Amino acid sequence: MHVIIEFPNYDKAIIVSGDGDFYCLVEYLLKKRKLLNIMIPNSKKYSALLRKFKKYFVYVDGLKNKLRVK
Repeated sequence: MHVIIEFPNYDKAIIVSGDGDFYCLVEYLLKKRKLLNIMIPNSKKYSALLRKFKKYFVYVDGLKNKLRVK
């Protein structure tokens, strides 16, 4: 709900979820040119509904080595 309330206050949105419940929100943000990325926590397990937006995916589990403290 806050995504819509705050709509005029941001340029781009990043959705962090692999849940298909966000399909309508992602579709709306894309249509309004406000979608930057969809960050998928687990590259092996996410909703098939989101496959349509695959070019916006960033897999969080693939960033593990880059984000790890050395």
